[in-house]
Amino acid sequence: MRRAVELAGTRLGRTSPNPVVGCVVLAPDGTVVGEGFHKGAGHPHAEPEALAAAGDRARGATAVVTLEPCAHTGRTGPCADALLRAGVARVLYAVPDPNPGAAGGAERLRAAGVEVVGDVLREEAERVNELWLTAIRRGRPCVTWKFGGTLDGRSAAPDGTSRWITGPAAREDAHRLRASHDAVLVGSGTLRADDPHLGLRHGVPGEPPLRVVLDRTGSIPPGARVLDDTAPTLVAVGDSAPKPQLPGGHEVLVLPETGGRLDPAVLLDELYGRGLRSVLLEGGARLAADFAGRGLLDRVVAYVAPMLLGSGGRAVLDGFGAGTLTEGLRLHLDEVRRLGDDVRMVLRGRPLPGAREER
Repeated sequence: MRRAVELAGTRLGRTSPNPVVGCVVLAPDGTVVGEGFHKGAGHPHAEPEALAAAGDRARGATAVVTLEPCAHTGRTGPCADALLRAGVARVLYAVPDPNPGAAGGAERLRAAGVEVVGDVLREEAERVNELWLTAIRRGRPCVTWKFGGTLDGRSAAPDGTSRWITGPAAREDAHRLRASHDAVLVGSGTLRADDPHLGLRHGVPGEPPLRVVLDRTGSIPPGARVLDDTAPTLVAVGDSAPKPQLPGGHEVLVLPETGGRLDPAVLLDELYGRGLRSVLLEGGARLAADFAGRGLLDRVVAYVAPMLLGSGGRAVLDGFGAGTLTEGLRLHLDEVRRLGDDVRMVLRGRPLPGAREER
């Protein structure tokens, strides 16, 4: 199963609206005779890929898969039926499919006489597929807030300089994080202050995510770097704003304004409807506070540098204020890793979705 999880992880950020899934087929003597993973929407699922590699050796074999085989027909046929046609005798899976439209494969296999065992290394498989699982369970894209800051929570010096608070190892890791998401989101303040590009650098492979700019007034400069042809960009503006004219390949999304602001929950609904299952929130401090205040942060990835800037520096979070300790947003620390002189922390607003939460 760990090999199947490893295979699934190779496609992070490339399969939406589908999950990442890996599959390994074992002959009765335990020999690996086939491996596969889901490459993306419209491509065969992991099970048919592994079965094709196994060929006739799949008869009487064991299929090990990270997600319960599906029982529905979408762009491809049910994986449960493919396993039955191949003559597989036993199926081990890690995570029950939370999508009611696709679930039921385990019962279909059992009804046909196949031995089925679930919850095998479930927590590890949950982790690799966390973004998709969170999105399906909550009905909106999984939101990760990523920031780089100092030990005292500052993202820039008083004069606005911020390059580079963190070192090269942290910056490279941040680009790998970006590549694993479907969309990367910034606000208009960050756009004006930093003119970010939001593509992939540092040799990180893969297709750049959709670039999303929340710009209520529609004031995005025509020469902004996010409007180049490296990747598509979606600019969300308020319904009272003039609609900016964007170069070809980019799109304007008009959202309703409430109290002079755009509701991030409405934006997430729009993105979910477009098939996006994960959003990386990269800036800025007020936008992050808006998401935090509305309970829309699922994960936080913090790159903390061993530096102090003091009270004059720009805070990583601006506008989210707890009046007392019990009103603070308590996060669950999940991972800590050193990257050069910096520290990378992964925290969650809720425990990792999965076996413990659902049972």
